[in-house]
Amino acid sequence: MNNLPTPPKISNKAVAIGATVVLGIFALASSWYTIDETERGVLLRNGALVGVIEPGLSFKVPFIESVKLISIQSQVTLYDRLQAYSKDQQAATLRVSVSWHVAPSEVAKVYTAYQTSDSMRERLISRQVPTQVENVFGRYNAVAAVQNRGQLVSDISTAIKNSIKGPVVIDSVQIENIDFSDAYEKAVEARMTAEVQVKTREQQLATEQVQAQIRVTQAQAEADSKLAQAKADAEATRLRGQAEAEAIRARAEALASNKNLVELTKAERWNGVLPTTVLPGDAVPFIDAAAYQRQQ
Repeated sequence: MNNLPTPPKISNKAVAIGATVVLGIFALASSWYTIDETERGVLLRNGALVGVIEPGLSFKVPFIESVKLISIQSQVTLYDRLQAYSKDQQAATLRVSVSWHVAPSEVAKVYTAYQTSDSMRERLISRQVPTQVENVFGRYNAVAAVQNRGQLVSDISTAIKNSIKGPVVIDSVQIENIDFSDAYEKAVEARMTAEVQVKTREQQLATEQVQAQIRVTQAQAEADSKLAQAKADAEATRLRGQAEAEAIRARAEALASNKNLVELTKAERWNGVLPTTVLPGDAVPFIDAAAYQRQQ
């Protein structure tokens, strides 16, 4: 055992040199850093803000300078179960989402005032959203809030944007849901059912009126048709009577101008047989042959 070699002793100087080299390598490696496009870096020197670092590869002085990252990416914060009362005193629970982001030019202000974007959200945005939602919702009746939802969202968005004065941009505000009490929703449902029934009855009445008007029109058309037919029949009768009167008048004129035409007519219609019975004192009828011959 006594023959084993004694390990060489490491001097304190060598240990110090080795530690310095390792520390130097670590410091050099940690001096290089990158900033993503969705972030900006806040460069601090001994705790004091000296500038905002743009995206890309950058260098910092080890142990003296440090970098804090601030996101400039659009973020969405959901505010669930916000309580509010409508103008007609109907209680409602709203779920509202707010889209926002830190303006790149305002990164230094965000760090100076809030340190982080999360802290800024809690202290700046989250304090205003419930208040503004309650204020704006209180200007609407319950029915109007539902029927004019687009205008309600626009008014709430404008109120939130006007109330937040700071290094943040409100991109949009959306009302995800409006939930009224069960009693009110049942009352609304009953009212809507009644309105639907009224509308249905109005449509039925309108249909009946149209059908009645159609029947009146058809009856009027039928009456007009019958009247026209009656007028036509009367006119036809008048024309026939006029034609017959003209024929009779012409025949009378012809008879008056030619007396022999009577005898001719008798001759044409006589069958050649004399009557077998003659009343006493009556003459036997005969045909004026001479007149007949003249007419021929």
